[in-house]
Amino acid sequence: MKTSERIRRSMIGSSFFRSPDRVTERDRAAGHWSNFLLHLYPVRVRKVEITFKYTAFLGVASVVLFGILTVTGIFLMFFYVPSPANAYGDIQTIQNEVAFGQLLRNAHRWAAHLMVLAVAAHLARVFYRGAYKPPKEFNWVIGVVLLVLTLLLSFTGYLLPWDQLAYWAVTVGTAMAAWVPLVGDQIQELMLGGPTVGSATLLRFYVLHVAVLPVALVSVLTVHIWRWRKDSMLTMDSEQGDTDA
Repeated sequence: MKTSERIRRSMIGSSFFRSPDRVTERDRAAGHWSNFLLHLYPVRVRKVEITFKYTAFLGVASVVLFGILTVTGIFLMFFYVPSPANAYGDIQTIQNEVAFGQLLRNAHRWAAHLMVLAVAAHLARVFYRGAYKPPKEFNWVIGVVLLVLTLLLSFTGYLLPWDQLAYWAVTVGTAMAAWVPLVGDQIQELMLGGPTVGSATLLRFYVLHVAVLPVALVSVLTVHIWRWRKDSMLTMDSEQGDTDA
């Protein structure tokens, strides 16, 4: 008997490892079901759905870019105060005085641009392949919600440098929101916090950018990945290389 198996069968080992060693297909399935997170997913996934040819890894790229945005964003939060009196100066301090500040700010900015492109390309690929059709239509709707959240994250971050470009871009963007039928004025007032772009607007955009929208995106993304895994075995087409993983 292997040492690892003896450890697993000991009193201490059995208290940690609740499933048998994954030797047979049945053991692998038992290990899958006994895991708190993995039991939400199917035991098997079509191998074709995790290949570069099928997905171009656009979903993975989007998640990686969001991770880069999270790490660099937390770094920037240590040196940024969301007030009109300090915002622009803080950005200049980050770029010129903080060690690696300009590198990390540029990484944050470019990751934001690339994430918008990656999410849009991912959605376009799903549409082109017809993967939005039943029984996967619910996950298509979730994907559209993720695109909207990504765009909102990019838009709310645009005001934070508090320079002329950001100020007038947000002024135009919020003015466009006022044209939404029925609720346009309410949306504009909610975004601005007043009649024009000011300190209340900056604070609201900051809270949305660093707290509300990231939490919403992670929550929806979790459901999206869960549905993708659950739906992966629902369409058993005859694509070449369609085997179980």
